Amino acid sequence: MRRTRRTTLVALCLAAAATATVTGCQSGSDKADTKAGSKSDSKPKEAFAGLSGGEIADRAVKATTGASSLRMKGDVSDDEAGGTITLDMALDKKGDCAGTMSMGGDGKADLIKTGGTIYMKYDEAFLRAQSDGQSKAETDGVVSMLAGKWTKMSAKGSDAKDIAGFCDLDSVLAGAGDVNSDATRGKPSTVDGTPAIVLHEKDGKDRYTLYVASEGEPYLLKVDSTSSKDPAALTFSDYDKPVDAKAPQGKILDLDALGG
Repeated sequence: MRRTRRTTLVALCLAAAATATVTGCQSGSDKADTKAGSKSDSKPKEAFAGLSGGEIADRAVKATTGASSLRMKGDVSDDEAGGTITLDMALDKKGDCAGTMSMGGDGKADLIKTGGTIYMKYDEAFLRAQSDGQSKAETDGVVSMLAGKWTKMSAKGSDAKDIAGFCDLDSVLAGAGDVNSDATRGKPSTVDGTPAIVLHEKDGKDRYTLYVASEGEPYLLKVDSTSSKDPAALTFSDYDKPVDAKAPQGKILDLDALGG
């Protein structure tokens, strides 16, 4: 059986998008207002009062990369297919993850990684959408074998290592300290009811809008990228919450046993 390579490419794209959102928060010189909240002591103290956009970004990077787990949800570009990946995925620093992904709105794949095993389940629409280059007979055979069924493979296999890397939060955020940039302060906002401060980030012609929690830990809550190369709209939540990565019940098709 010809194994769907798109699952590996999906993982690569998601990891790149997730890393970009955090590295975009790196501190740099800030030309925004650094005296916020200093005019009157009679008002409640503003979150991040007196801090530059770069200093806020520095705190956001430290808090976000220090979290033991998080959930990513939203859309990122897929350069390989020229479309969009939609994901809703929780992952942690133990290397476990659980969630769903789709390609260009064509179907859905469920993904769970727990311990040394990766479990995936594809619906028919997802499998057919990823069948470019295969004959109808081949596609029908793959659909018959895989659609709606849980599969498993070793996380150490050549086809699985990129997915395994994406499921490891340490790996996904590994580049967060490697880029320096210039974040500037924006206006207060909210993300799903959580108060936030907006930061504006630019890299050449690319523009990023970042939302950092202004209550509790200064976690990154949302990023919007208008980059023509890597457009994305992602939200981040469920920081430090356990990832519900449990092996599925019932019959599971062992892809490693099929010999790839």
